[in-house]
Amino acid sequence: MAAYDPDNIFAKILRGEIPCHKLYEDDETLAFLDIMPRTEGHALVITKEPAADLFGITPEGLGALMAVVQKLAPKIQEAVGADGVLIQQFNGAAAGQTVFHLHVHIVPRKEGERMRPEGATMADPDALAATAEKIRAVL
Repeated sequence: MAAYDPDNIFAKILRGEIPCHKLYEDDETLAFLDIMPRTEGHALVITKEPAADLFGITPEGLGALMAVVQKLAPKIQEAVGADGVLIQQFNGAAAGQTVFHLHVHIVPRKEGERMRPEGATMADPDALAATAEKIRAVL
């Protein structure tokens, strides 16, 4: 289990120190668009509980996080006209985790459309804003 760093980028987003394209928020979670999306609508759902990974969160916190993933994923899929949705969650650097704050990726997938490489390109902020608006409209 990794130690939690309260200065990680997602903690800064939670404190309002860094902006995001917010999709949803409740007392236990925050969902926003990934700024380096692999597909249109690629979103992150993070816990407000300070947990570096899956092994550092309470069962109640994990339940709340996954309930939001389950609620948002089909709505994001609908909003961007995707055929399916990939749910990803990484634990530890060797597994591909780059931000050590527990988060789940919701990646809409369209038949025949390739995903961009992980962290390859920063998206245009105006395009992200338009996608966020499209998703919020179906929520």
